[in-house]
Amino acid sequence: MDCGTSLVKYILFIFNTLVSVIGILGIVYGVLILKSIGTIEVNGQVGFPPQALMPIVLISIGSIVVFISFLGCCGAIRESVCMTMSYAVFLLILLIVQLTLVVLLFTNKEKFNTAMGDVIDKAWQSDRGRGGVFDALQKSLHCCGASSFADYIAEGQALPSSCCDGSCLNPLNYYGGCRDKFVETMSVSTDHAKYVAIGLIGVELIGFIFACCLANNVRNYKRRNDY
Repeated sequence: MDCGTSLVKYILFIFNTLVSVIGILGIVYGVLILKSIGTIEVNGQVGFPPQALMPIVLISIGSIVVFISFLGCCGAIRESVCMTMSYAVFLLILLIVQLTLVVLLFTNKEKFNTAMGDVIDKAWQSDRGRGGVFDALQKSLHCCGASSFADYIAEGQALPSSCCDGSCLNPLNYYGGCRDKFVETMSVSTDHAKYVAIGLIGVELIGFIFACCLANNVRNYKRRNDY
């Protein structure tokens, strides 16, 4: 094996080790966010609220990154053309998926915000503040009603305790509307996700190039030895 190929091999191994660490940190960060969000209970069933979508996606992507990086490390150390090319293909697929998601998030931000607002509107329409899923959402998001506390007044209902920071007898304790709060929460999360994804795309592109170089060099080396 020539010096250049050996250098690419060890660079790829170190690179994927670092990427694995980043992936693990992403998983840990997602778990911490998920833990801070907590779960909601509706009709005896426990689950995650809608705002848990982003940390769940982060954990999923982190897990995929760790798996692909592990494959890259093994391919580099074993000088396996098959494993290295499999790593490169998986990485290319991940790059395309991430790039597509980033483009969609940048070009359809208003549609995304509208869709997130519709989630709250539909939850309110199905529940009408009767203490089911919407009450659980209010506890999770610290908000009140779809638009504001006035939604309860329009329904002729008293404000539930989940609508207030303390006593509901004091109007200053009322939380804002869930629609705006949820849209803001998801918008901030997607903004962070977009820039993290752009950074990952740049890093993964470097890994893809090194993987292709290593696989090509190893293939040529073995081909020369066959003669």
